[in-house]
Amino acid sequence: MPGSRRNDNFVDETFTVVADVLLRTVPVTGREKEAFTYYRDGMSAQSVGEYAEALRNYYEAARLETDPYDRSYILYNIGLVCASSGEHARALDYYFQALGRNPSLPQALNNTAVICHYRGERAIRQGDLETSEAWFDRAADYWKQAVSLAPNNYIEAQNWLEVTGRFGD
Repeated sequence: MPGSRRNDNFVDETFTVVADVLLRTVPVTGREKEAFTYYRDGMSAQSVGEYAEALRNYYEAARLETDPYDRSYILYNIGLVCASSGEHARALDYYFQALGRNPSLPQALNNTAVICHYRGERAIRQGDLETSEAWFDRAADYWKQAVSLAPNNYIEAQNWLEVTGRFGD
């Protein structure tokens, strides 16, 4: 969709302009500015599917960033890139690291639940119903946490929790 692509480019360009203004006006150290610049460049690369470039930038941002809250978003984005590449175990590791620094990160909880649900579905296809139920229970635990933090963001997860009877567990 050409219109959608133009909108994405507009959003990316707007983010870059706003980020540049913030970097010039907000009183932060040189190291913090450098970390944010790498983070911003990682997001730009990720948005166009250049995952290797995104990871290089995120790793450098993570090396420089000392604030746990800011670092949680870097780790979360590394997890996103890993998940996009099908590296689910590695993605989970980064989501857990992000949650360790920022337990109020509903998107990391949601993405963890999505991977657990995927593994539950895979176990069903392999005929292992006991394992699938264990994965679905884990997905439910993460989705309940995500929903409690952001009740209006995860309607499909809420519906799944209701339909499967896992909401009240």
